Amino acid sequence: MLNRRLFSASIAAAAATSLFSGVSGAQTLGAARNVVLVHGAYADGSSWGKVIPLLQRAGLKVTAVQNPLTSFADDVAATRRILALQDGPTVLVAHSYGGMVISETGTDPKVSALVYIAARAPDAGEDYSALAAKFPTPPASAGLVWADDFGQLNEAAFVRDFAGDLPPSEARALCAVQGRVARSLFSSRTTAAAWRSKPSWYAVSTQDRTISTELERFMARRMKARTIEIAASHVSLLSHPDEVAGLILSAAAAGAAAGPGSA
Repeated sequence: MLNRRLFSASIAAAAATSLFSGVSGAQTLGAARNVVLVHGAYADGSSWGKVIPLLQRAGLKVTAVQNPLTSFADDVAATRRILALQDGPTVLVAHSYGGMVISETGTDPKVSALVYIAARAPDAGEDYSALAAKFPTPPASAGLVWADDFGQLNEAAFVRDFAGDLPPSEARALCAVQGRVARSLFSSRTTAAAWRSKPSWYAVSTQDRTISTELERFMARRMKARTIEIAASHVSLLSHPDEVAGLILSAAAAGAAAGPGSA
């Protein structure tokens, strides 16, 4: 793994150069001009709302997938439909549960790089729940409420454990639009692990109460991802959008040239 402090500095420098260079800055981003963003459970595409303008300002074409969260197969199909619309090399980015979706769909030849934001990164066929059970149980799971095989976090858990570093009023608004997830999502398994063949980046949230920080570090190490750590809750994409956008810009700049698993 790269030295996190030095890598964070390089990310910040790259982000500053790209974010304030306007559309012409896209000329410096290498082959990847497209970014597809995949949200996780208890969220929707609006969870990328603070990151999207930063990427667009750098000249990237950005599309956010709206996962139905009705089944893993449905979410994979939704992402593949968006990938099919891209006109060239694409950085595929995921938050949380969305990491399973990009691990499955990231083998698409258009995908030049993968970026995981506090995200699941299972191996092909791996039982993610069994893997997660080897690490401390995060407190958010205690706030999961089920009805008719669909679940969502109660407001207290959402505000405290999912989005704990956002202003409470903002967290409550996000709670109101959270996606209800099918129970089957938690037992689904991928058939592919795109991170084994594509260069990957990972942002660990060090104050995460939804996925164990140690589990995030384990997955990042296993995939030999270029890794940064952000002092954030599970929703670093909302509480630290500049750092998340910087990581994505780094992947856009280097993804096409980097080899899988190099770090």
